Amino acid sequence: MSALCDPPGVVGPAGPSSSPRPVPGPSSLSSQELAQEIKAFLSGIDPVHGNKLTLKEHARCGILLLRTLPPARSAVLDHLRGVFDEYVCTYLLDLESSESGVVSIHTQGPNLDDVVQEIQAVLSDFVRMNPKAWAALVSAWSIDLMGQLSSKYAGRHGVPHASSLNELLQLWMSCKATRTLMEIYTQCLSSMINTCPDACVDALLDTSVQHSPHFDWVVAHIGSSFPNTIINRVLSCGLKDFCMHGTASADLLLFPSATTSDKRVPKIASVVGILGHLASRHSESIKQELLKMFHGSLGPTWDQQQKATVPFLLQLAIMSPTLLGTISVELVDSLKPAILNQLHQHFVLLPREDLENMVSIVVHLICQTSEGAYRTLQFLINTAMPASVITTPCLAVHDSVREACDRIIQLLLLNLQKLVYNRGSANLAEVPPRAVPFLDELKGHVQELCTETLRLERKRFLWQHQLLVLLSVHCTPSCASEALFYLLTLAKGQEELSLATQLYAVLSSCMSDLLPATVKKSVCQIHAVGLSEQNTAQLLQNMAMIIQWEGEGPTSMGHQLGQAVSFHVYDFGQLLLHHNPAVAQAASLLLSVCPIPKAIRPAHLLFLIRSAVHHFFLVLHSQSPTGISYASRLLCCLSGASLMASKAILQYLVEGALHPSKAELFGGVSEPPSVANDLFLEGAKLSLLDINRRFMTAVNFSGSVWSVFHAGVIGRGLKPPHAPHQREPEEISHIIQNFLTLLLQCCGVGRYGQEPSQHVVVNPEAAKTVAVVLVETVCPDVTNSELAWPPEDHTRNTVERDIQIGRAFRDNPLLFQLLHLVAVGRPALCYCSVLLRGLMATLMAHWEASRENDTTSSPWHLQASCDLVACMGEGHLLPAVLSNMHEIFDQLAPFEVHLLLLSVWDYMHDNSPLPQKFSFNASTGRFFRDFSRDADAGKYLCVLHSVLHKNIDRLGLLSGRFHT
Repeated sequence: MSALCDPPGVVGPAGPSSSPRPVPGPSSLSSQELAQEIKAFLSGIDPVHGNKLTLKEHARCGILLLRTLPPARSAVLDHLRGVFDEYVCTYLLDLESSESGVVSIHTQGPNLDDVVQEIQAVLSDFVRMNPKAWAALVSAWSIDLMGQLSSKYAGRHGVPHASSLNELLQLWMSCKATRTLMEIYTQCLSSMINTCPDACVDALLDTSVQHSPHFDWVVAHIGSSFPNTIINRVLSCGLKDFCMHGTASADLLLFPSATTSDKRVPKIASVVGILGHLASRHSESIKQELLKMFHGSLGPTWDQQQKATVPFLLQLAIMSPTLLGTISVELVDSLKPAILNQLHQHFVLLPREDLENMVSIVVHLICQTSEGAYRTLQFLINTAMPASVITTPCLAVHDSVREACDRIIQLLLLNLQKLVYNRGSANLAEVPPRAVPFLDELKGHVQELCTETLRLERKRFLWQHQLLVLLSVHCTPSCASEALFYLLTLAKGQEELSLATQLYAVLSSCMSDLLPATVKKSVCQIHAVGLSEQNTAQLLQNMAMIIQWEGEGPTSMGHQLGQAVSFHVYDFGQLLLHHNPAVAQAASLLLSVCPIPKAIRPAHLLFLIRSAVHHFFLVLHSQSPTGISYASRLLCCLSGASLMASKAILQYLVEGALHPSKAELFGGVSEPPSVANDLFLEGAKLSLLDINRRFMTAVNFSGSVWSVFHAGVIGRGLKPPHAPHQREPEEISHIIQNFLTLLLQCCGVGRYGQEPSQHVVVNPEAAKTVAVVLVETVCPDVTNSELAWPPEDHTRNTVERDIQIGRAFRDNPLLFQLLHLVAVGRPALCYCSVLLRGLMATLMAHWEASRENDTTSSPWHLQASCDLVACMGEGHLLPAVLSNMHEIFDQLAPFEVHLLLLSVWDYMHDNSPLPQKFSFNASTGRFFRDFSRDADAGKYLCVLHSVLHKNIDRLGLLSGRFHT
C-alpha cells in the first residue's frame, strides 16, 4: 500500500532497472504460493528477492488475488484505486508538459496502459459471468473512483472549469483510466438494466451528492447513454429515499438549505442535478416520467409512496426551475375534472396545517412559473369561478376544489403583491424589480388580461384587474401604459371604462408619466395600423369621455389626459382625414375637448384647421348631427387659439362654402361635370394618318388637282343632360343654419350653439376677413382698394364683371347670408363695395329693361333687391330712411324700383362707404356711423316721395317711415 504514497515515477529500492517479478497463473497456485502472494500484496515487498514491488507488479499481485481469493476483493479494489490515480496524475502532467514545451521528469514513470487494460478485463469477466454478485459492487467502486478523481484534480492546471461541461467531458474521456472506469460502470448498468438497476443508480446519486459539480460530466455522459433508464430510476430512487425519511414539511420544501443535515436533502439535490443535466436534450422524456409518476400516485390504493409522490414532485419543482418549466404546462392541461376530484379525495383527509402548507407551496411555485403562466392563471380562474358565457365545457368539479382554487388565487395575489411592493424604497422607479417569473411571462398577455377583465364577470374581473395593477407596477413603465392603452381601447360603456380610471388611480401615485406614455403608445399603434378602425374610433371616444368626465382640477385624470393629448394634436389631427367617418368623427370629438397647446407650431395649427374644415363639410354633407356638433366645437376651439387661427378658419370656411362643388349643399346651382379632359385624352389616341389608311386612298376628282382627305371629327355631339341632385328646402335651410351658426361662433359671438340673430355682436376684424374672402372668391381680379362708388355711367365699363357678380349671387344663395353676417360686423361691409355695386348695377339693368307691370314677376330680382338694400342699411352704408325703401319694392312697378335704386346709387356715390367714417360706441361695443356728418339725405328722397305720392292709395300708411 506504500506505493500509493510515492510520487509519480518513483519506484522501490531496486529501481526501474530491476527484473520484473514473475506472477504465477491463478490456476497453478498452491497454498504456499497463495500465501506468498498475500504477503507480497500486504507488504509491498517481493518475499523471494526482498525487493520493493513496482506499481505494476503490486497491481498485478492484487489482480491475481482478485481472481483467486474472493474475500480479498475489497482490499484489492481499494488498492487498485491508486493505479488509476497514478495514471490520471501522469496523464495531466503530460498535458501540462506538452502545453509548456518542457519535458517533465514525471513523464518517465511506468506505462500503466497494460495494467489498466488487465483490470478492466478481470472486472468485465466477473460482471459478465455473475452480474448479480459483482455488478453492484463494481459499479459503486468505479463510480465512486470517478468522483474522487474528478474532485481531486479539479483544480489542476489544464483541467477546465466545472461549468465547461463539454470541455471537461472531452478531457476525461480522452484519458484511458477514466474512460475505462466509465466503460466498467456502463457494463454494470447494462447488465442490470432489466433486473434491478437501482443499486447502480443509487451509487450514481450518492457520488453526485459528494462530488458535484466536478462529477457532472459523468452524469451527463451516463444520462446521454441511458436517458430513459436514468430518468426513470433516478426519480424512483429519489422517491424511495424521500419516503424512507418521511414526507417533508412545508418549511423544508420551501427552504431545503435550512436542513442540510438531513440525508434526503442532498439525495434529492442530486436527483435535481442529474435531471437538470438531462433536461437540455431529454426534456420530453423527463416530462413524461414526471407526469407518469404524478398520475400513478392517484390510483385507488394510496400507500406511503403514493402519498409522498406529490410532495416529492413539489420539492423537485421548488429546487429546479427547469423541471418546473418542463412540466408546468402539461400538468395544468392534464388536470381534468376527474383528476381534480381524485386529488381532492386523497388530500381531504390530511390535517388542515398540512393542507395550508401544500397550498403555500403551490402558490410559491406558481410565482416561479414562467412557461404557460397565462394558461395556469386561466385554469385557476375558470375552475374557481366559471364564466357566464363558456366556450368550453364547464369543469364539473367538487365545490371544495373550487374553494381551493379561490383560496390559491387570493394567496397568489397576496404573494405577488409582497414580491412587487417590498423593494425597500418609496419610489419604485429607483429600485429595479426582483425577478417574478410569473409576472414576467404575463407581460406578453396584457391584451388578453384586459379583454377578460372588461367582461365584468363577478370575481373574475376583480382578480384580473388586481393582477393588471401588480403587472403594471412590476414591469413599469411598459406594461402600465400597455394595460391602460388596452383598457381604453376595448372598453365599451361607462362601467367598463371606469376600470381604466381605477387602474390609473392606483398607478398614478408611483408613475408620473403614465398618461403621456399611454397616449404616445396610442399614437404609435394608430399610425402603425396596429388597431382596427373600430378599435381606433372606440379609443378616441373613450379618451374624450374621460376628459369630459374628470376635467376638473389639475390633478384629475381628465385634466392630465387632456394635457397629454394636447402634445399630439397634430398626430390625432391626421385622423380627421380618415376615410372611415366613425374614426374621423371620434378624432374630432377628442380634439374638441382637449386643450390646444399655446406653443403649437404654426404649420401644425394650419394643418389642423384645414383638416377640421374639410371634416366639417363632410359631416355637413352627410347631415350627421353628432358629427356636425363635434366638428363645430373643434373649429370653435381652434379659432380661440390665436387671431391668425381665427382668420384662417373663417377664410377656409367661406372659401369651402363658395366652392362650386359645395353649391348644391346650400341650395345653389352646381356646375355640370367637365368632360374636356376625357375628350382630350380620347382625342390624343386618334391618328389622322391611321384613319386615312383605313380609307385605303384619298378621293380624287378627275381632271382636278384637288383631293379629299379625312380631317377628323369636330366635337362629340350634344352634351348629356345634367340633372343635379336637389335637396329639400328644409334640409338646405338646416345646413345653412348650421354653417352660419359656426361662422358666427368663429367670429366671436357668444357660446357654441347660440342662434344667429340681427342683434348679435360680430368681431369687426373677423367680419372684415369674411368680406375680403368674399371679394377674392367672387371677383379675384379686384383689389380691396376699390371702395369708392363711381358714377352710375361707370357701370358701362364693368358690365362683364357686374354680370359675373350677379350670376354668382344667383347661383349661390349663401352669398346673401354671408353679406348679412358681414354687415353686422361694422364697418366690414365697406370692403364688399365692389360686390354691392356690381350686384346693384345688375339689378338696375334688369329693372330698367323689364316691361312687366309689377316686380313680383321677377321673384329672384325682387328678393335680391330687398336683401341688398336691407344689408346696406344693416351695415350703416345707408341711413334708415333710405334702407327702409326695400319694404315697398313688392308694391311697385319695375321702373319705379329702378329709379329708387338709382337714388341709392347716387347717395353711395356722394357718400362713399369708407371705414374711416365709423366711430366706436363703448356702451354697445359696436361701431356706428353718424349720418349727420354726411350730406343731407333729403335730396335723395325726392324720387321716393314721388313714388309714394303716386301710390298713396296703397303706400300711404308707410309714408311716415320715409321722412327725415
